Amino acid sequence: MPIITISRGSYSHGREVAEKLCAKLGYRCISREVILKASEHFNIPEIKLVRAIHDAPSILDRFVHGRERYVAYFREALLHSLLNDNVVYHGLAGHFFVTGISHAIKVRIVADIEDRVKAEKSRLHAVSDEKALEMLERDDAERRRWSRRLYGIDAGDPGFYDLVIHVKHMSTDDAVEVIAEAAKQPCFQATPESIKAMETLFQAARVEASLVETIPSAKVSVENGEIVVTTTGFLADGKQLIAKVDEVIDDEKSGVRVKVRLSNR
Repeated sequence: MPIITISRGSYSHGREVAEKLCAKLGYRCISREVILKASEHFNIPEIKLVRAIHDAPSILDRFVHGRERYVAYFREALLHSLLNDNVVYHGLAGHFFVTGISHAIKVRIVADIEDRVKAEKSRLHAVSDEKALEMLERDDAERRRWSRRLYGIDAGDPGFYDLVIHVKHMSTDDAVEVIAEAAKQPCFQATPESIKAMETLFQAARVEASLVETIPSAKVSVENGEIVVTTTGFLADGKQLIAKVDEVIDDEKSGVRVKVRLSNR
C-alpha cells in the first residue's frame, strides 16, 4: 500500500482531508508527532525544529549550526515514521523527502485565497481583510523561499505532485474519494524495490543526522541504491568520518552499501 503526503498552504483544508482519508483507508495519520519525535530523540527544542522546516532561510541561518542540522533531524524522524507504509503525512516538507519513491503519492491541496482569508480572520478576530491577506502571502512566500533554498524546488509547482486538488467546487469529501481511488492504482503499490529504496533513504537520513553537527562538511546522498558520503578534508578527517559512519550503519546487517569519498583541500 502507498505512502501519502499532503502538502498545503495555511487554511487549505489539508488536515481535514488527511484525517478523513485515514478514516476511510484505515491508515495512520501523522503530522506534528514527527516534530515531537525528533525533538525528543535529538534533545532539540520543538520550536527550533518547527522554524527549521517553515521559516525563511534568513531566519534559519540565525540558529547555531544552521538550518541543515534541524532539517536533518526532522528528515530522519519523518522517514522513520514512513518506513511502514499505509500512512498519511500532512504538514511541511514531507513531499521533499520521498522523491523517487514509487509508492509515495504526493498530493497538493489548494484553496481560494478568499476562503483562506476568511479562515485567517476567524482565527485572529480583529484583523482586516488586507492584514489577513498580507499574513497569508508572507507565509506562502517563506515556504517557497525555503524549498528553493534547500532543494531548488518551488513547492507550488504542480509538476512536483502526483495530484493537485482544488478544494472549491470539489468538497473535502470529494478530495478524499479522488485520493483513495489513486491509492488503489497499481503504479502506487509498494514493491520489493520501492521498499528497499525507502529503507536506503532512511539509512542515509540516519547517517546525515549523525554527522551534521560533528562533521558538517559531510554530504550524504543516495546514488544507484547506495549511500554515498562525501567530504573535503585531510586523511585523518576521513578516518574519523568512516568510524562515525560505521557507528551508525552496518553494511552487512542493513543490506545497504555505503561509500565514503574524501577530497583533498
